[in-house]
Amino acid sequence: MEQPSLELQLQTLPEGPGVYQYYDKDGKILYVGKAKNLKKRVASYFTKTHDNGKTRVLVKKIVTIKHIIVANESDAFLLENNLIKKLQPRYNINLKDDKTYPWICIKKEPFSRIFPTRRMVKDGSEYFGPYTNFKIVNTLLDLIKELYPLRTCNYDLSASNIEKGKYKVCLEYHIGNCKGPCEGLETLENYQEQVHAIREILKGNFKESLRDFKSKMHTFSSNMQFEEAQKIKEKIESLENYQARSTVFNPKMASVDVFSIISDETTAYVNFLQVSFGAIIRSHTMEIKKKLDETNEELLELAVIELRERFKLTSKEIILPFPLDLGENIKISVPQLGDKKQILDLSERNAKYQRLEQLKQMQIVDPERHTNRIMAQMKKDLRLSVEPRHIECFDNSNIQGTNPVSACVVFKDGKPSKKDYRHFNIKTVEGPNDFASMEEVVYRRYKRLLDEKQPLPQLIIIDGGKGQLSSALKSLDELELRGKIAVIGIAKRLEELFYPGDSVPLYLDKKSETLKIIQQLRNEAHRFGITHHRNKRSKSALVTSIETIPGIGEKTMQTLLKHFKSVKRLKDATEKEISEVIGASKAKKISDFYHKIN
Repeated sequence: MEQPSLELQLQTLPEGPGVYQYYDKDGKILYVGKAKNLKKRVASYFTKTHDNGKTRVLVKKIVTIKHIIVANESDAFLLENNLIKKLQPRYNINLKDDKTYPWICIKKEPFSRIFPTRRMVKDGSEYFGPYTNFKIVNTLLDLIKELYPLRTCNYDLSASNIEKGKYKVCLEYHIGNCKGPCEGLETLENYQEQVHAIREILKGNFKESLRDFKSKMHTFSSNMQFEEAQKIKEKIESLENYQARSTVFNPKMASVDVFSIISDETTAYVNFLQVSFGAIIRSHTMEIKKKLDETNEELLELAVIELRERFKLTSKEIILPFPLDLGENIKISVPQLGDKKQILDLSERNAKYQRLEQLKQMQIVDPERHTNRIMAQMKKDLRLSVEPRHIECFDNSNIQGTNPVSACVVFKDGKPSKKDYRHFNIKTVEGPNDFASMEEVVYRRYKRLLDEKQPLPQLIIIDGGKGQLSSALKSLDELELRGKIAVIGIAKRLEELFYPGDSVPLYLDKKSETLKIIQQLRNEAHRFGITHHRNKRSKSALVTSIETIPGIGEKTMQTLLKHFKSVKRLKDATEKEISEVIGASKAKKISDFYHKIN
């Protein structure tokens, strides 16, 4: 597929948080930036007049826009930092290697210290973060300090040193911030239990801690210590907004490659994330055109081999959505939950967005190809013998059993054809009877199409379950159309699709385009039917009301109906307003009639 124009790339950018990358005509990286809303931020480069000459030159050079979707703004900060260091774009400020975000460290030692740091030392200690905001780090450490008295000294509290009485308690012990493990006044077991609780807080499991904090806040408030209560409240808010773990930076992962695949009838999209020392440093999505009916397993295996060769990847571990045989020297992980599953999900999201963008671009540039693809997909998903180029959907409307009507909406090539919509007033059925009403309107619709030699649809959708579907089939049998037109029923509750003679419903993927078009048909039929039902009910109420007025005939009633639309409006109108429509004499009769009622 040839390089889309800049305008087309801008039109199809997603609106979520992420990182964007600008490339020139030679494929060289120009700039890396982060955004809360990718579409708005990137578009601003091309719509604003820039005072800075360097920015104007940058914009002129941009030919390709790439982006990586992330879960939140904090991850966008971190990913931008990683990519600038790795790619060193010409128009970015150069970041030194020591420019890092803060972590919270639980030191691997007896009576573990817990402290903030910008340096990670591989000595078995645990690191939580990174954090884009030191305010959150301080809030967490303040919370930990208030809930759990821990040591702040850097003594070597080995069992032998404590037994020898090498250290003495300090001021922190006397003011209640430490329980004195240096003199053996606190057991290692008790201390490490507190460390375990702190570890859970840092992972994001801080329900108990929040409960304690809220209890303190209420105590302060009850004692009229509102300033203290407000401080606690601010800490609670910071914690509730705190993201426990970053997807784009996870020190537990070391170096690993992540691959995911999303495919449709014609194309597959393979996303690749490269993780180095816990940080995502590269993202690339590869588009593969299918030639035969290749499986996702076959396509992903080819893509992994190709991408590892292209980017010179040497990682010994690969994260995949399903197992593949890639040789004995490579460890394959297929995560079901945890950190690795989180990063695999991020890769899949990027593959999905890439596919969505390509589909949007195709819809803009080549609408006929887009339509052909959707029709082919619907044919496959719904197990049809032909593409459903012409679909008709029926829906009954009878609120409280009055004025039963039915609607038929028509879609051609997956889009509404409003000129072909039809309303049906139920004629042969007394009272509310959905099954009999469906039988009547389906018979009337296709009897007329046959009589007028109009083209028949390839697919009929009945809004309802097995009962309505059976009723529609009776009419098709009577017209000898059974087997000539595919018919399915859609039940509202779980979006089940029912087929004639099959007791087991079909469930489509909730995000599939086929289901979305069927839902659009059903919702459009419901809207169209309800609108007609309301109009008919209002007209019926108005007719009934006006017919009881002596001296007012059908023609006058129709004129009033056309002008006032409802009985309420007619009742509220002044005699002068009515006389302007039907004359003074009849207006007086109507005004007197409603005056007597009131």
